[in-house]
Amino acid sequence: MKALLTKLAFPILNALEKSEGSYEYSPSHRTILKVMGFLFMVISAVGLYFSMKIEQWAGLFPVILFAGIGILCWIVAFLGSDKAVSKLWRNRNE
Repeated sequence: MKALLTKLAFPILNALEKSEGSYEYSPSHRTILKVMGFLFMVISAVGLYFSMKIEQWAGLFPVILFAGIGILCWIVAFLGSDKAVSKLWRNRNE
């Protein structure tokens, strides 16, 4: 399953993993990305709920934005290499 998801997320992961040079990686960065992804998805779900409840469809823009950021965090945290996590955090030694 992970191989299939990695194939689907290849455009995102490839862009993050192409950096050259050394990088600094800490396992806590991956953990924080997982938590941030969860928090962004919670914000997105709450925004969707209230947007639908008051029938204000312009509220879908932040829902899509927060969900996109949450999905990006989860893709990099669960499928990305150490270099991809480091590049997302900008912890590179060049």
